[in-house]
Amino acid sequence: MLRTALLSAALVLGGWAAARWLTYDFQVWTDEGARRLEVALSPVAAPAVAVQGPDVAARDLPALLTADAGVTVADFIYTHCETVCLSLGGSFQQLQAALEADRAKGEASGVRLLSISFDGARDDPAALAAYAHNLRADPALWHFVRVPDTTQQQALLRRLGVVVVPDGRGDYEHNAALLVFDARGRMVRIFDLAEQQLALDYARHLARGPQ
Repeated sequence: MLRTALLSAALVLGGWAAARWLTYDFQVWTDEGARRLEVALSPVAAPAVAVQGPDVAARDLPALLTADAGVTVADFIYTHCETVCLSLGGSFQQLQAALEADRAKGEASGVRLLSISFDGARDDPAALAAYAHNLRADPALWHFVRVPDTTQQQALLRRLGVVVVPDGRGDYEHNAALLVFDARGRMVRIFDLAEQQLALDYARHLARGPQ
Protein backbone atom coordinates (compact mmCIF):
# COMPACT_ATOMS: atom_id res chain seq x y z
CA MET A 1 0.00 0.00 0.00
CA LEU A 2 2.78 2.38 0.99
CA ARG A 3 4.74 1.45 -2.11
CA THR A 4 1.71 2.23 -4.30
CA ALA A 5 1.22 5.59 -2.60
CA LEU A 6 4.88 6.50 -3.05
CA LEU A 7 4.78 5.50 -6.71
CA SER A 8 1.65 7.60 -7.28
CA ALA A 9 3.27 10.57 -5.57
CA ALA A 10 6.37 10.18 -7.73
CA LEU A 11 4.28 10.10 -10.88
CA VAL A 12 2.37 13.23 -9.84
CA LEU A 13 5.60 15.02 -8.99
CA GLY A 14 7.16 13.96 -12.28
CA GLY A 15 4.13 15.15 -14.22
CA TRP A 16 4.16 18.46 -12.37
CA ALA A 17 7.85 18.98 -13.12
CA ALA A 18 7.36 18.12 -16.79
CA ALA A 19 4.39 20.48 -17.09
CA ARG A 20 6.37 23.24 -15.42
CA TRP A 21 9.26 22.81 -17.86
CA LEU A 22 7.03 22.54 -20.95
CA THR A 23 5.01 25.64 -20.02
CA TYR A 24 7.92 27.87 -18.99
CA ASP A 25 7.10 27.67 -15.29
CA PHE A 26 3.33 27.52 -16.03
CA GLN A 27 3.38 30.79 -17.98
CA VAL A 28 2.08 29.28 -21.24
CA TRP A 29 0.04 26.26 -22.25
CA THR A 30 0.16 26.40 -26.08
CA ASP A 31 2.77 26.54 -28.83
CA GLU A 32 1.56 30.03 -29.73
CA GLY A 33 1.89 31.13 -26.13
CA ALA A 34 5.43 29.76 -26.03
CA ARG A 35 6.26 31.61 -29.25
CA ARG A 36 5.03 34.90 -27.82
CA LEU A 37 6.98 34.45 -24.61
CA GLU A 38 10.14 33.58 -26.53
CA VAL A 39 9.79 36.73 -28.67
CA ALA A 40 9.30 38.89 -25.58
CA LEU A 41 12.43 37.40 -24.01
CA SER A 42 14.53 37.28 -27.20
CA PRO A 43 13.43 39.70 -29.95
CA VAL A 44 13.64 38.36 -33.51
CA ALA A 45 15.45 40.41 -36.17
CA ALA A 46 13.59 40.62 -39.46
CA PRO A 47 15.49 38.85 -42.24
CA ALA A 48 16.83 40.86 -45.18
CA VAL A 49 14.15 39.85 -47.67
CA ALA A 50 13.33 42.05 -50.67
CA VAL A 51 9.93 43.75 -50.55
CA GLN A 52 7.74 45.56 -53.07
CA GLY A 53 4.71 47.73 -52.55
CA PRO A 54 2.96 50.96 -53.51
CA ASP A 55 4.55 54.10 -52.01
CA VAL A 56 7.43 52.03 -50.60
CA ALA A 57 10.96 53.15 -51.42
CA ALA A 58 12.79 50.64 -49.25
CA ARG A 59 14.16 47.59 -51.05
CA ASP A 60 14.28 45.19 -48.11
CA LEU A 61 12.23 44.61 -45.01
CA PRO A 62 14.81 45.71 -42.38
CA ALA A 63 15.30 49.04 -44.21
CA LEU A 64 11.53 49.58 -44.23
CA LEU A 65 11.17 48.73 -40.55
CA THR A 66 14.02 50.97 -39.44
CA ALA A 67 13.14 53.98 -41.59
CA ASP A 68 12.80 57.18 -39.55
CA ALA A 69 13.50 55.21 -36.35
CA GLY A 70 9.82 54.38 -36.02
CA VAL A 71 7.97 51.52 -34.37
CA THR A 72 5.87 49.29 -36.62
CA VAL A 73 2.73 47.27 -35.98
CA ALA A 74 2.52 44.62 -38.70
CA ASP A 75 0.19 41.88 -39.83
CA PHE A 76 0.22 39.21 -42.55
CA ILE A 77 -2.59 39.17 -45.10
CA TYR A 78 -3.51 38.29 -48.67
CA THR A 79 -5.87 40.42 -50.71
CA HIS A 80 -8.21 37.60 -51.81
CA CYS A 81 -8.96 36.64 -48.22
CA GLU A 82 -12.60 36.86 -47.18
CA THR A 83 -12.26 35.71 -43.57
CA VAL A 84 -9.69 36.67 -40.95
CA CYS A 85 -7.99 39.29 -43.18
CA LEU A 86 -11.23 41.29 -43.14
CA SER A 87 -10.98 41.43 -39.35
CA LEU A 88 -7.31 42.39 -39.58
CA GLY A 89 -8.18 45.14 -42.06
CA GLY A 90 -10.88 46.50 -39.77
CA SER A 91 -8.51 46.37 -36.82
CA PHE A 92 -5.84 48.26 -38.72
CA GLN A 93 -8.38 50.86 -39.83
CA GLN A 94 -9.11 51.52 -36.16
CA LEU A 95 -5.39 51.71 -35.39
CA GLN A 96 -4.94 54.15 -38.27
CA ALA A 97 -7.78 56.32 -36.95
CA ALA A 98 -6.08 56.45 -33.54
CA LEU A 99 -2.75 57.44 -35.15
CA GLU A 100 -4.50 60.10 -37.24
CA ALA A 101 -6.03 61.48 -34.04
CA ASP A 102 -2.54 61.61 -32.49
CA ARG A 103 -1.27 63.51 -35.53
CA ALA A 104 -4.22 65.94 -35.50
CA LYS A 105 -3.38 66.83 -31.90
CA GLY A 106 0.25 67.46 -32.85
CA GLU A 107 1.32 64.34 -30.97
CA ALA A 108 2.87 62.23 -33.72
CA SER A 109 3.41 58.88 -32.02
CA GLY A 110 6.24 57.51 -34.16
CA VAL A 111 4.12 54.41 -34.85
CA ARG A 112 3.22 53.18 -38.33
CA LEU A 113 1.36 50.19 -39.77
CA LEU A 114 2.54 47.53 -42.20
CA SER A 115 0.55 44.79 -43.92
CA ILE A 116 2.67 42.06 -45.51
CA SER A 117 1.12 39.80 -48.13
CA PHE A 118 2.16 36.15 -48.14
CA ASP A 119 0.48 35.66 -51.55
CA GLY A 120 3.33 37.19 -53.52
CA ALA A 121 2.28 35.58 -56.82
CA ARG A 122 -1.07 37.40 -56.96
CA ASP A 123 -0.53 40.40 -54.72
CA ASP A 124 1.63 42.56 -56.96
CA PRO A 125 1.99 46.31 -56.19
CA ALA A 126 -1.11 47.13 -58.27
CA ALA A 127 -3.24 44.64 -56.33
CA LEU A 128 -1.88 45.94 -53.04
CA ALA A 129 -2.59 49.53 -54.10
CA ALA A 130 -6.21 48.64 -54.87
CA TYR A 131 -6.54 46.81 -51.56
CA ALA A 132 -5.07 49.79 -49.69
CA HIS A 133 -7.47 52.14 -51.49
CA ASN A 134 -10.48 50.02 -50.48
CA LEU A 135 -9.34 50.19 -46.86
CA ARG A 136 -8.78 53.96 -47.12
CA ALA A 137 -5.20 53.47 -45.97
CA ASP A 138 -3.17 56.62 -45.42
CA PRO A 139 0.23 55.99 -47.12
CA ALA A 140 1.89 58.22 -44.54
CA LEU A 141 0.83 55.78 -41.81
CA TRP A 142 0.09 52.42 -43.42
CA HIS A 143 2.12 50.54 -46.03
CA PHE A 144 1.42 47.33 -47.93
CA VAL A 145 4.17 45.09 -49.29
CA ARG A 146 4.80 41.64 -50.69
CA VAL A 147 7.91 39.47 -50.80
CA PRO A 148 8.10 38.56 -54.52
CA ASP A 149 10.68 35.80 -54.13
CA THR A 150 9.01 32.59 -52.94
CA THR A 151 12.08 31.28 -51.13
CA GLN A 152 12.54 34.55 -49.26
CA GLN A 153 8.84 34.65 -48.45
CA GLN A 154 8.98 31.21 -46.85
CA ALA A 155 12.11 32.19 -44.92
CA LEU A 156 10.32 35.25 -43.57
CA LEU A 157 7.29 33.24 -42.46
CA ARG A 158 9.50 30.70 -40.71
CA ARG A 159 11.61 33.35 -38.98
CA LEU A 160 8.55 35.14 -37.61
CA GLY A 161 6.57 31.99 -36.83
CA VAL A 162 3.68 32.80 -39.17
CA VAL A 163 1.74 29.68 -40.15
CA VAL A 164 0.24 29.70 -43.66
CA VAL A 165 -1.43 26.57 -45.06
CA PRO A 166 -2.84 26.53 -48.64
CA ASP A 167 -6.32 25.02 -48.76
CA GLY A 168 -5.98 23.79 -52.35
CA ARG A 169 -8.63 26.23 -53.63
CA GLY A 170 -6.49 29.34 -53.89
CA ASP A 171 -7.04 30.41 -50.30
CA TYR A 172 -5.09 29.93 -47.09
CA GLU A 173 -5.53 29.08 -43.45
CA HIS A 174 -3.25 31.31 -41.37
CA ASN A 175 -2.78 32.60 -37.87
CA ALA A 176 -3.72 36.21 -37.21
CA ALA A 177 -1.74 38.42 -34.87
CA LEU A 178 -0.37 41.93 -34.45
CA LEU A 179 3.43 41.94 -34.54
CA VAL A 180 5.29 44.87 -33.01
CA PHE A 181 8.73 45.73 -34.41
CA ASP A 182 11.05 48.17 -32.67
CA ALA A 183 13.14 50.88 -34.34
CA ARG A 184 15.94 48.34 -34.88
CA GLY A 185 13.72 46.12 -37.01
CA ARG A 186 13.25 43.43 -34.37
CA MET A 187 9.94 41.72 -33.60
CA VAL A 188 9.59 42.38 -29.88
CA ARG A 189 5.98 41.50 -29.05
CA ILE A 190 3.05 39.54 -30.50
CA PHE A 191 -0.54 40.42 -29.63
CA ASP A 192 -3.87 38.75 -30.36
CA LEU A 193 -6.16 40.49 -32.82
CA ALA A 194 -8.50 41.33 -29.94
CA GLU A 195 -5.61 43.10 -28.17
CA GLN A 196 -5.25 45.89 -30.72
CA GLN A 197 -5.43 48.66 -28.13
CA LEU A 198 -2.82 46.93 -26.01
CA ALA A 199 -0.60 46.56 -29.10
CA LEU A 200 -1.01 50.25 -29.94
CA ASP A 201 -0.32 51.39 -26.38
CA TYR A 202 2.80 49.23 -26.26
CA ALA A 203 4.00 50.54 -29.64
CA ARG A 204 3.45 54.15 -28.54
CA HIS A 205 5.38 53.52 -25.33
CA LEU A 206 8.21 51.89 -27.27
CA ALA A 207 8.35 54.79 -29.74
CA ARG A 208 8.69 57.31 -26.93
CA GLY A 209 11.84 55.55 -25.77
CA PRO A 210 13.35 55.72 -22.26
CA GLN A 211 11.54 58.21 -20.06
